[in-house]
Amino acid sequence: MVLPARSARGACARRVLSKTGLSWFAGEVALTLSYDIAAIIVGFIAVVWGADRFVYGSAGLASNLGVSRLVIGLTIVAFGTSAPEMLVAGMAAAAGSREIGIGNAIGSNITNVTLVLGAAALVRPLRVHSRLIMREIPVLFLCMGVAWFFLSDGEFTRTEGFILLSGMFALIAWIGMQGRKQQAEEPEASVGAFAEDDIPDALPTAKAVAIFLVGLVFLLLGSRLLVWGAVGIARDLEVTELVVGLTLVALGTSLPELAASVAAARRGEDDIAVGNVIGSNMFNLLGVLALPGIIAPGAVSGVIITRDFPIMAGVTLLLLLMALNERNHIGRKRGITLILVFIAYFVVLFLNPSLPSSFT
Repeated sequence: MVLPARSARGACARRVLSKTGLSWFAGEVALTLSYDIAAIIVGFIAVVWGADRFVYGSAGLASNLGVSRLVIGLTIVAFGTSAPEMLVAGMAAAAGSREIGIGNAIGSNITNVTLVLGAAALVRPLRVHSRLIMREIPVLFLCMGVAWFFLSDGEFTRTEGFILLSGMFALIAWIGMQGRKQQAEEPEASVGAFAEDDIPDALPTAKAVAIFLVGLVFLLLGSRLLVWGAVGIARDLEVTELVVGLTLVALGTSLPELAASVAAARRGEDDIAVGNVIGSNMFNLLGVLALPGIIAPGAVSGVIITRDFPIMAGVTLLLLLMALNERNHIGRKRGITLILVFIAYFVVLFLNPSLPSSFT
């Protein structure tokens, strides 16, 4: 009778040890996850604040060097909202997490069209200028077509990355020329009320350089923290780095666009609210997507081509169709629709990250 008692006590002890070990493991995972989340939050804050200072300092420096306010607004300020995506993509690729950078570029575009424009339309219905429909949106689709062509074979080469980066500089030059042309045709036109606030009237060169460098340091440190936290979350939640790049990282790096478009909508600057998103998405496809190819060329997950690229093209087409009505108008109901599309995409990726496996 002693042996069964010992056996029962042993089994009970093993169950206690098993439960204790499981609880300890769960506690360790929760602690590690909390560190990763904290790193992402701090990284987001540093990146957004650093991008703001980076743009302010570089705009002040350019102004002191004699660059016109119009060109500054159309290039430096516009480029500044994509600075977080570029730094994060570059850092991720350098750290061996190329898919975070690629996912960040594609996911940011989806977030910009759905969440950012949806939120702006909720604040105030947006009227889309015919110039955007006839000129900028077709250029955006052209950028998407080029990026899709480079990724469609499953390999992203350094040459393709340099071609995309060259395209970004060509885009900046084209935007500058279009801005100067518009200024000549409409002397009263400016870069817009929101962009003007980002360009300092008088900033000493030494102070401009200091602000620029501080912003750059915060961008670098914040993006490194963000990538570290994102890789940790992918590991802790057992999802791919691509999914984290498409969702959490893309959402965080789109905060400047969200703030800019909502502020512009509140002030009635519809062209800036919509144009900010269109311009940022073109920068993402050319400048942001280029960096993983240049820094860490290699294989690309097929799911980007079969799932995420079609969704990005689809929501952009949805935006175009929403704007093509008798008033070129995106109202609050359509804004809610865009936000619901964002939520559905975000949730589905985390609940079923291998959704399109049957198509690949």
